[in-house]
Amino acid sequence: MSSTNIGSKITKKLSADLGSLLRTAGEIADGKGMELYLVGGVVRDLLLNLSIMDIDIVVVGDAFEIVKLLPLKKANIQLHNDFGTAKVKLDKWNIDFAMARSETYSRPGALPNVMPSTIENDLVRRDFTINAMAVSLKPKNFGELMDPHHGQTDLKNKTIRILHENSFVDDATRIWRAIRYEQRLDFAIEPYTLKLLERDLNMLETITGDRIRHEIELVLKEKLPEKVLHRADELKILTLLSKELAGNNWLAEKYNEARELGLTDSSLTSIYLALLFYQISDKELEQLVKRLKINNKLVRICKETLDLKNKLKVLNNPKITPSDIFFLLYEYSQPAIIANSLATDSARIEQNIDNYLTKLRHVKTRLNGDDLKKMGISAGPEIKRILHMLQAARLDGKVTTKQGESRMVYAYSDTKRNARENILN
Repeated sequence: MSSTNIGSKITKKLSADLGSLLRTAGEIADGKGMELYLVGGVVRDLLLNLSIMDIDIVVVGDAFEIVKLLPLKKANIQLHNDFGTAKVKLDKWNIDFAMARSETYSRPGALPNVMPSTIENDLVRRDFTINAMAVSLKPKNFGELMDPHHGQTDLKNKTIRILHENSFVDDATRIWRAIRYEQRLDFAIEPYTLKLLERDLNMLETITGDRIRHEIELVLKEKLPEKVLHRADELKILTLLSKELAGNNWLAEKYNEARELGLTDSSLTSIYLALLFYQISDKELEQLVKRLKINNKLVRICKETLDLKNKLKVLNNPKITPSDIFFLLYEYSQPAIIANSLATDSARIEQNIDNYLTKLRHVKTRLNGDDLKKMGISAGPEIKRILHMLQAARLDGKVTTKQGESRMVYAYSDTKRNARENILN
């Protein structure tokens, strides 16, 4: 077991307030006869000198009691009684407190049965050696590293290694996590772990759609998700979801172009998903969203993306008018439109979509429904029809002022009235 102490790294990498809070938590736990440890990803990232946002703390004892005694006046605290965990949001930091536990699995893919346990047993249940290290927060040995599974060695050798041969059988979501860590850290899955991963690919069928979707969501939040998806394609993981999915060079190119747009994280993630599903059939999409239980908002974006894909050729017409572009696109969500702009190989289509996004969608008529009623237009479909006509005229430059719109409405009304009189006569 390692005798390395990384207390100085904690002080250097974390804020002074957070470092002080961790020391205080360790003192409170010690005074209550409990033990407190940093565990998992935060330990790994401290050792790799990576940026840290999420802090996982294991309590050998009552996690709630520790959290309730901490000076957390400015923090947002959520207690989860069912799981014996507490989530603390403090400034930019997300801190999770959980009791040390051991786990057993009643069957492959099942959620684990949890029992309170020691820090040693808590580390044994973890996915990979690089995530199975802990740092003591006890006052007498603050910062001392526990590394019973040689995670430091695997960090040095840039290796992803599971802790036991049934790891992927117990929880096949670790297959997705293995390739996610491998690609994020530029590590390599060690040969025996890779052999077991390939052996146990069919275990992914034991995992619920919700859990698989969660793993894919985490992939799409990676800095370079295309690397993970390419590896998933290479290892035949994607084809277990759909034989039509591909993590290829086309996808990598489009993801890179999407990042260059400077979108918010949530918008970028939805466009990533739409592009991942871009080359599959409507029928396959229906099966995928049902299997993965994707939320309604994302389902709508993905379905709109494929629907618009089938209409894109209209935008390739050199004689298309601005109003044609507007009325083709205005009912689609912005992520679906952007996904198609990224996906197309036509410069004209891309230009027309850009024209819509930057200019046409912002064009508004000067007259509204109330104005039309005051002009004698009856409420109902006629108002919608006239507003559509005015919008088209605005977009195509046929009118530019409110007075011009009014003249167009009166001319339209006169034409309708004359037509009716001719019919009656």
